[in-house]
Amino acid sequence: MFSKILIANRGEIAVRIIRACKEMGIETVAVYSEADEDALHVALADESYCIGPAPPAESYLNEERIISTALASGAQAVHPGYGFLSENAHFAGLCVENGIAFIGASVKDMERLSDKVLIKEIMEEAGLNIIRGSEVLSGVEDALDKAEETGYPVMLKARSGGGGKGIKLISSARELIAAYPVSEAEALAAFGDGSLYLEKYIYPANHIEVQILADESGNVICLGERDCSVQRKHQKLIEETPSPAVMTAERRQLHRKAVEAIKKVGYSGVGTLEFLLDKDGEFWFMEMNVRLQVEHSVTEMLTKRDVVKWQIRTAAGVAIDFRQEHVFMRGVAIECRINALEPGRLEMLHVPGGPFVRFDTYLIQGTRISPCYDPLVGKLIVSAGTREEAVRKMRAALCELVIEGFATNIEEQLEIVSDDRFMSGNYDLTLMESR
Repeated sequence: MFSKILIANRGEIAVRIIRACKEMGIETVAVYSEADEDALHVALADESYCIGPAPPAESYLNEERIISTALASGAQAVHPGYGFLSENAHFAGLCVENGIAFIGASVKDMERLSDKVLIKEIMEEAGLNIIRGSEVLSGVEDALDKAEETGYPVMLKARSGGGGKGIKLISSARELIAAYPVSEAEALAAFGDGSLYLEKYIYPANHIEVQILADESGNVICLGERDCSVQRKHQKLIEETPSPAVMTAERRQLHRKAVEAIKKVGYSGVGTLEFLLDKDGEFWFMEMNVRLQVEHSVTEMLTKRDVVKWQIRTAAGVAIDFRQEHVFMRGVAIECRINALEPGRLEMLHVPGGPFVRFDTYLIQGTRISPCYDPLVGKLIVSAGTREEAVRKMRAALCELVIEGFATNIEEQLEIVSDDRFMSGNYDLTLMESR
């Protein structure tokens, strides 16, 4: 097991990883930008080092500075969290070249499984239904030809990365011509790769993702599925587990197929398989995330399994010490993402309490919200024995959560969980279109 880990990230995920390390008896090294000098993860870590100015390209995406800091501090491993360098094969390779473990997918797995075109071929061979689409596009003219073959509407997507960057829903050739350079620029800025591809648009549908944990010995555990259908512009707002759209028999089959697919590809670590569930009950594989996801917390709340600790253990070569039948998924857990709507400085924070209520955040008195980074300031998670009780608990928790000093989306989240479609569980990706 590692004795010292550098966390190459910021915000709530850096705090979350540091807490896991403390419980495991592992020393932590924080890196921070000049804008985050007074951040909570800096205060909680055993050691902290400034690696540059606020812009991510000069700090949290600066591979050389992070590697040199890891070497200077004696860190044995780097945990990239999510976003930033978490799916950067070049950075993972630099870690390995310098004798530092990368807590995430291997370079080989990252290169083959993060390529959203290649992964479809791999998962089709592993027995999953895949959404039909194109290979990597050579330009607008190629995109127009492929869209005609596929049939509108189509989704224009970035080959690399995630988080909704570069994604556009296209209904006509005219829209495609206008959207192509925009998506290309977004993908290049976010992931350093402007490559795009097309896939058939499945509508209406639920966005379902399956959480997987695998070790180097070939053991694969499914930690259930999450419904991530409450989205705006491909940005997730609310997640819940289990999905109210998935029936019991379908759930068992989905979990089994996901585990079999991971075993066939030989993946090790934490990963997520993402699907679209259509109106006929068919699951269509979209992509695989070879990293820790923002919404891992809601899975932890339901299964009582610490995903971050197991990610660290499997990266250190530790075998999973429990079986699938030891994973209990009783009740329902719901997570609301709390986002800042503007820059500002935290003046007051009141966190809701009570049984089975959790708020993952990096906010402390005086925290400044910088426009340079993702607007996520916290994740409010609740769990209960039934979905009805969980929804009521989430409404109560949102009413109790107070953040002053800058505007947030707390009120909007309260409106969503009070919406008749959400409360009934009969919702899909169209929910936010009607609001």
